[in-house]
Amino acid sequence: MSGPRLALLTALTMLAFAANSILNRLAVGAELIDPMGFALVRVVSGALMLVLLAVAQHRALPMLARGRGVGALSLSLYLIGFSIAYVHLDAGIGALILFGLVQITMFAGAVIGAERVTPLRWTGAGVAFAGLAWLLWPAGSLQVPWVGAGAMALAGVGWGLYSLAGRKSADPLSATAANFLWAVPICAVVPMLLPAQIDGVPMTGAGIALAALSGAVTSGLGYALWYHVLPRLQAAVAGLVQLSVPVIAVLGGAVLLAEPASLRTLGAGAVVLGGIALGLWPRQRRIGSSGS
Repeated sequence: MSGPRLALLTALTMLAFAANSILNRLAVGAELIDPMGFALVRVVSGALMLVLLAVAQHRALPMLARGRGVGALSLSLYLIGFSIAYVHLDAGIGALILFGLVQITMFAGAVIGAERVTPLRWTGAGVAFAGLAWLLWPAGSLQVPWVGAGAMALAGVGWGLYSLAGRKSADPLSATAANFLWAVPICAVVPMLLPAQIDGVPMTGAGIALAALSGAVTSGLGYALWYHVLPRLQAAVAGLVQLSVPVIAVLGGAVLLAEPASLRTLGAGAVVLGGIALGLWPRQRRIGSSGS
């Protein structure tokens, strides 16, 4: 895969991830559907979309492949934690916790996997994370509900592990479909173990439609695309580029949800994107110098 094509596909997956945040805010934040209902409809619709595509392309579903348990459990952890967290957190703090934990998890995976993480890449990650903190940290005192913070932290670890597992996928579409199928019963059973207060909002048609859109398109297709590009990215790079998602989500919220975008938003966004560019520069330079 050429560099420009890889960059384009990676950018598309980041747009899909940001769209998930917006769709979740629209549905759960407006109490159009309860968080566990959103997670369940999301995973069911994603599974249906992916299975249909796999069957249409005559692909087998590797339900018992090595590492499938890690993929299914980490995906479920992300889906459930993500939905519950947005009941308690505003979008900014939630995104900071989520992608901060994703970054830490994937950089830890890079270190454990003995990948070479250059000092400049660490610096770029630090700059990007600082810009993200500036973008999302409130100007006044911070009071983060522990339930929401804990749920989003677990979601971040889940997504980080899911991304690390995806780097070994030989068939991204089939692997993603199998993960979603295993996640369906998990997301159906977990609500029975949670406090009743979690799911006190009735489902509406609009909430179900938003969850289905999130599942079939921005999750199912978006995650299959992510599994397609992951084997071509180092773990540290994969963690780094995902720090662009909260910036995209904030800008999307300004355009689609009429949320205010201040000079602070634009400045912090520039810092985040600059840090990502700094962190990616060493690898781009090595590729160019090696002639590959």
